[in-house]
Amino acid sequence: MSYAPISIEEKFTKFTEHFRPKVIAQMNDVQFKLVRVEGDFVWHSHADTDETFLILDGELAIDFRDGRVTLGPGEMFVVPKGKEHKPFAASEVRLMLIEPAGTKNTGDAGGAMTAPDDVWI
Repeated sequence: MSYAPISIEEKFTKFTEHFRPKVIAQMNDVQFKLVRVEGDFVWHSHADTDETFLILDGELAIDFRDGRVTLGPGEMFVVPKGKEHKPFAASEVRLMLIEPAGTKNTGDAGGAMTAPDDVWI
């Protein structure tokens, strides 16, 4: 076992693509994923799990059919399971997703924006 800390800044230097989460740690069945986002994502939901967004840099809006939440650095929000949502970032945002292993980034929507699952950096 390694007793070295995980450097979030160093991990972000390993990728530049948007909407492609990268796993940096796992605790039981929960993964901690870093992702860069910019622009519009797809409407989707996760039928079986909540999804946590923790903003590290930038400003992220999460649209819902009945409202919106806007998050800045140091803020987090938990999207309840089954709640349809669509993230949007006018400029690049760096964030951490906290969700069960195997959670697809596009949830039930699928499509071209679906990222490969379980990619570790």
